[in-house]
Amino acid sequence: MIRTVKWHAVDLDQVLQHLSTTQNGLSADEAAERLTQYGENALPEQPMPAWWQILLRQFYSPLIYILLIAAVISAFTGDLRDAGFIVGVLILNSVVGGYQEWKAEKSSQALRKLLRIHASVQRGEEVKEIPAEQVVPGDVVWLESGNRVPADLRLVWDRGLKIDESLLTGESLPVSKNPAHVFAADAAQADQANMAFAGSIITHGRAKGIVVATGTSTAVGQLALDVSQATGGKPPLLERMERFTNAIAIATLATAAVIGVVGVMLGRYAPTELFLFTVVLAVAAIPEGLPVAMTVALAIATTRMARRGVIVRRLTAVEGLGSCTLIATDKTGTLTVNELTVREARLATGEQFSVTGEGFIPRGKVVPQSPDYDATTSALLHGLVQSAVLCNEADLYQRDGGWHWRGDAVDVALLAFAHKLGVTGSATLAKYPQVNEIPYESERQYAASFNQIDGEVRIFAKGAPERVLRMCGAEWDRTELEETAREMAARGLRVLAIAAGTAPADLDPTSAPAEPRDLTLLGFVGMLDPLRPGVREAVETCHRCGVDVSMVTGDHSVTALAIARDLGLAQNEDQVMTGPELADRSPEELVEILRDIRVFARVGPRQKLQIVQAAQQSGQFVAVTGDGVNDAPALRAANIGVAMGRSGTDVAREASELVISDDNFATIVAGIEEGRVAYENIRKVIYLLISTGAAELVVMGMAVLTGMPLPLLPVQVLWMNLITNGIQDVALAFEPSEGDVLDRKPRPPKEPIFDRLMIQRTIVAAGLMGVIGFGTFYWMISNGHSEKEARNILLLMMVLFENFHIGNCRSETKSAFSLSPFRSPILLAGAIGAFLVHLAAMYIPFMQRLLDTSPVSLTAWVAVTLLSLTIVPVIEIDKWFWRRRVTRQG
Repeated sequence: MIRTVKWHAVDLDQVLQHLSTTQNGLSADEAAERLTQYGENALPEQPMPAWWQILLRQFYSPLIYILLIAAVISAFTGDLRDAGFIVGVLILNSVVGGYQEWKAEKSSQALRKLLRIHASVQRGEEVKEIPAEQVVPGDVVWLESGNRVPADLRLVWDRGLKIDESLLTGESLPVSKNPAHVFAADAAQADQANMAFAGSIITHGRAKGIVVATGTSTAVGQLALDVSQATGGKPPLLERMERFTNAIAIATLATAAVIGVVGVMLGRYAPTELFLFTVVLAVAAIPEGLPVAMTVALAIATTRMARRGVIVRRLTAVEGLGSCTLIATDKTGTLTVNELTVREARLATGEQFSVTGEGFIPRGKVVPQSPDYDATTSALLHGLVQSAVLCNEADLYQRDGGWHWRGDAVDVALLAFAHKLGVTGSATLAKYPQVNEIPYESERQYAASFNQIDGEVRIFAKGAPERVLRMCGAEWDRTELEETAREMAARGLRVLAIAAGTAPADLDPTSAPAEPRDLTLLGFVGMLDPLRPGVREAVETCHRCGVDVSMVTGDHSVTALAIARDLGLAQNEDQVMTGPELADRSPEELVEILRDIRVFARVGPRQKLQIVQAAQQSGQFVAVTGDGVNDAPALRAANIGVAMGRSGTDVAREASELVISDDNFATIVAGIEEGRVAYENIRKVIYLLISTGAAELVVMGMAVLTGMPLPLLPVQVLWMNLITNGIQDVALAFEPSEGDVLDRKPRPPKEPIFDRLMIQRTIVAAGLMGVIGFGTFYWMISNGHSEKEARNILLLMMVLFENFHIGNCRSETKSAFSLSPFRSPILLAGAIGAFLVHLAAMYIPFMQRLLDTSPVSLTAWVAVTLLSLTIVPVIEIDKWFWRRRVTRQG
């Protein structure tokens, strides 16, 4: 029954009746019974996975399955050396990847505990502090400025109450409440002014409310359930790697089967020998080093992103931002600083002033826009500022080398404005003490302060322009002044009118004063929640690199449009769509809307989720940014969820793959760059492994077709794939950015990781290495050399091919000669190390016995080196033709 009641739509008597409670709350015994009935007031939490679960998660990959099958086959045939190599690389991969995810999980544990706070609860005649988890429906809770609301409350009484609900509704300004009013049943959550919702923060005033929902029944809890039940979008890399590894599996089995059938048909091999061939083919085709290299590449990118303020919670999400084609971003706290700033002041006499600086820290200047600025104008401006300071309930002060503030955002912004003109709140109030006040309430739309000045009581008022103007004398042209206020509001400014006057002689300081009359208008103040530094440039960079940006906010459309204009996302009202306009649109209509609209205002959490799903339906890879509980469902559904680290809720972080430590949209661009570098490095590793593995396949396939003996033994193939090649592919994962990743468009969402360019380049490289390698082996056998000698030379040649080919793999399009080897010292050391490891294997007796290797003559060294060097000019020519063709198409 309780869960179905629209609490904002019933009066207080019905609330008390439904909850079987009183305005004095519950008894201790009744509260204990309800705690058992309803459970603790806490959000659902997922325990941290055990270390073994994180370890096992590293094996959930088709490529891993293929390697396990190869290990089983090797062990079944008695070749324990091969099986040991494969098992060793799988263990290494699981340890590296598991450790990275374990660290991320440990960090995320510290980001929870949204409702673990204390609450002042009235039990009978006593008000006591209890843990918020013990609050139950029917409890009476007392709230004051600075409190976090512990549960959903139906307000009973308030005094100047304002609540910051931006984490739930996206509204950037604190909301005034009205406990006495009963709203329509279908009123939006942001308009339910007689409710206080769990997780929101009291910014001003005091209140008393009755608990109507706890835990998962609260608005926060329902969104948390949506998050836990939603199916998350897959990161782009995971989607591409799944398609790639499935293709590798099919290609490996098909190739081995075809060659096996050919061998049987030709009748050149015994069944056991042919089976051994098949095992070698599988080992040659499968890039055993890819899981380790990919994990290392992602771990490196994780470290690089952390240095730039992007915390990665899942390794596979590292390159997600780089692949995304659309970023759906929240406004408040992400694009803006979530701190109001006075940007403009206009005196009633017409003089205008612009105000510099950002946020609540009072750094900046007040700059007159009129050339005939004089002492009279200066005095009028000082009067405006003094009035804003006296009619103010906030504090702004400097302590321990930093600025601190308390109170309503509007009042703090006015104090920061005054500081820029040398007027401080504490000194002004000490000089002109307050004798009475009219606190701001949404119904009044104004506030007033009565202060003692030079032996008389003066009135200072601030509020909505249309309301304050009605309190001013008839000498003012109200129509013209109202037009001025509208013009300022049309530019997205929050406009306040400020007026002053003399209090009646019979003013009673002990009673509530009457509404002021016959005031003198001093002027208007325009405020704006400013853009974060660097955000405009970040959005421009996104557009340059082919990533669309959509603003999805719960704030008003006028405010959203003003910010969108600054960012270049929209220029007029036709380019902004509001939540009510989206309410009845079908998913198909949303897809069409997203083609043209980039600003969505006054949207609810489910509408944000629908926008994300529509974008995905249209073929976009979507990244969603957000900090509030209201953003969590969309964060979970996105391909990449990006939560804010400072202001974000634990629910939002839990729903995300990435966390921005400084809450700045500009940091996301750094994530895009690092994500693209990570993706390119993974492609480079794949190209190296697939091209060299394919070269081994060519050698083996040609041997079957010509009836030659095994060119390479299984252990020799594994040696190349896991040791020499393995050192280099891991080193290749450290390759730095080529410098132009943000000048390119994102890869099409459906483009495979092994695309046309990589296929063409692999065919050229594998064909060359395979043909030259088999030709050398065939020549040696034909000229009387033993199989052991021919294999030793072929193995050395393939190792040298890999060492020279690593230079080709450093860039898909740029010449290897344009990239200094010292630009990537780890790769240089890896290439040298891989060569030295194989050199040792040729001279150390134990390794000679293991790999069937031996030293070679100087003549052989020269011949093999020259033949291996051919891979460099051939790939250079292929790159040149590719660049020429792309230039012509462009």
